[in-house]
Amino acid sequence: MKTTATLVYNGNLRNTITHTQSGTTIETDAPTDNNGKGERFSPTDLLSVSLASCMITIMGISAHAHNITLNDVKADIVKHMASNPRKVGKIEVHLYIKGDFNDKEKAILEKAGLTCPVYLSLHPDVEKHIVFNWI
Repeated sequence: MKTTATLVYNGNLRNTITHTQSGTTIETDAPTDNNGKGERFSPTDLLSVSLASCMITIMGISAHAHNITLNDVKADIVKHMASNPRKVGKIEVHLYIKGDFNDKEKAILEKAGLTCPVYLSLHPDVEKHIVFNWI
């Protein structure tokens, strides 16, 4: 079995996750509204930011494949929790893409973002509100 990552529970609702290939680590903490200190990303924060990160990564791959210059992209992510059961109910991703893009290039990049693996892997009950801001 080739592992993607390993996780160690450190106690006090904290985990350390190590990426196997690179050795990079991430620490998580439970959020303040769920018995944690909120001093690190929570697991549900990581889920939410993974969507934006995946979208921008796939947009970059598509840009390269179509000879589109994509250098200046920022995203603001808003996670909305639902209850009964407690879960991520909605993820907002507001993308800010700087550059001079024609309508065809915008369509290519938007389609790439909206078909990234994380977007397609999220349960259909998780509302995804994606806004592309071309600036």
